[in-house]
Amino acid sequence: MSHRIFFALVLLLSAQPLLHAESAEEKGRAIAAESIARDSGWGDMMAEMQMILRNKQGEESLREIHMQSLEQENDGDKSLTVFDKPLDVKGTAFLSFSHAVGADDQWLYLPALKRVKRISSRNKSGPFMGSEFAYEDLSSFELEKYTYKYIKDETMNEQECFVVEQYPVDKNSGYTRRVVWIDKQEYRVQRAEFYDRKNSELKTLSYSGYKQYLNRYWRPDQMDMINHQTGKSTELRWMNYQFGNGLSEADFNKNSLKRAH
Repeated sequence: MSHRIFFALVLLLSAQPLLHAESAEEKGRAIAAESIARDSGWGDMMAEMQMILRNKQGEESLREIHMQSLEQENDGDKSLTVFDKPLDVKGTAFLSFSHAVGADDQWLYLPALKRVKRISSRNKSGPFMGSEFAYEDLSSFELEKYTYKYIKDETMNEQECFVVEQYPVDKNSGYTRRVVWIDKQEYRVQRAEFYDRKNSELKTLSYSGYKQYLNRYWRPDQMDMINHQTGKSTELRWMNYQFGNGLSEADFNKNSLKRAH
């Protein structure tokens, strides 16, 4: 065999993996799928939270919240969020049934009116309780709710990360896309940028203080959402994560909204 033919064969064989390489869309979806797989099997969770609202001038208002969530085997998670302080929001409760496919079901209980208000899918982009989080930000992350595109690798929070664009499937979403940094080591979200319906940068969500629970599941101590268009921000400080509380479907229905306190 001549050297020329030999080198031609080497070049051909070395090119084979490139012929089967994932597309940017396939790689983006595979990264999201791995992130979900690594955070599956936790069952149920309870936690406490401080929500700090800041206006453009930096003035703060503090809310204290407790929440619980229940993992669903073939669907999105169920969650119940209850406001404890201050007095003007005490007893306000939010129930969310995330779905793997299709619109989520969400309800808000307002104790002053003693009524449960259903959040329409058309209103999911609206602000949750005056915060910089929209109702749609409070759903569990489900693979089929987005299409994906891997963009690049980049360091974020001293972590080597994949950078992936996620495009909401739901036409009622308030976003055209999200750009998400997911660390390569544990597949945790480190940062997310949100772009509005005009494709202008709207918000940035930063995660910090990750800790591991049950030797497997990572949860942040802090989440900071900054609205670049209004100058407002919302900080969530998480405390007292507890897993394996024996919660059931009965703890997540419209009656539990009114019972919540």
